[in-house]
Amino acid sequence: MSFEFHIRPIGAEDDAAVKRIIEKVMTEFGCTGEGYAIHDAEVRHMTESYSKERTRYWVVLRNGEVVGGGGIAPLQGGDGKTCELRKMYFLEEARGIGAGRKLMEEALSFAKSVGYTKCYLETVDQMKDAQKLYEKNGFTRECQPMGNTGHFTCDTWYSRPL
Repeated sequence: MSFEFHIRPIGAEDDAAVKRIIEKVMTEFGCTGEGYAIHDAEVRHMTESYSKERTRYWVVLRNGEVVGGGGIAPLQGGDGKTCELRKMYFLEEARGIGAGRKLMEEALSFAKSVGYTKCYLETVDQMKDAQKLYEKNGFTRECQPMGNTGHFTCDTWYSRPL
């Protein structure tokens, strides 16, 4: 079995696949109610949502299929210097192969290059493997949420300087 993957910026042809991935992963972890990212309007139009200034979204392809993705955007209600690592979800076959680490490196490098000085993210307690990935990559736990993302059901928050 090959663990090779490719990361590239999202294209309009990827929108439906990314929406399905977000829905599948959020459902897998029981994150389907109000206050979760699955209900964000941008999920239906990822390419358009991440074509704005200081934003970018990448997809992970394995054997030519989109199996994950993640993006950077300004933290809503933030200070303008803090970005958010957003909508980073992977299908089961894309977990544990280094794709998350590599995508995060790409995202954080981009964030720094466009002037962000801090990166924030939100998750839920049951996503333990994701939390391990964040911590291995310099994120530390926050005691409370930052900004105004609308994800009031998220119960675990991280940030790191860039």
